[in-house]
Amino acid sequence: MGKKFELKVAANNQFHFNLKAGNGQVILTSEMYTTKAAALKGINSVQTNAPHDNLYDRRESKRQEPYFVLKATNGQIIGNSEMYSSTSAMENGISSVKTNAPGAPVEDLTVDN
Repeated sequence: MGKKFELKVAANNQFHFNLKAGNGQVILTSEMYTTKAAALKGINSVQTNAPHDNLYDRRESKRQEPYFVLKATNGQIIGNSEMYSSTSAMENGISSVKTNAPGAPVEDLTVDN
């Protein structure tokens, strides 16, 4: 299957992307973007910022489930993880993003948008 970013159009005609690990599991989901160009810049930002541990904000949901967000150097959130069952599982997720994001190809699933 291979690691990759999947660029998609949501029902509201906004763009978003998922970073998938080699096993096909989604390991990071983007915010919504109003243009395809902005979403592509978001992917580039994830690729650039993913290796830097200090840009991961480790959080806990109201249900006490660990998750993380990846921020750009300007503090803007560029991706969110799923909810994890444990802190160690979340740390494995961060490690997976660090490994998979840099250099991952983009699969454009948009249709002329």
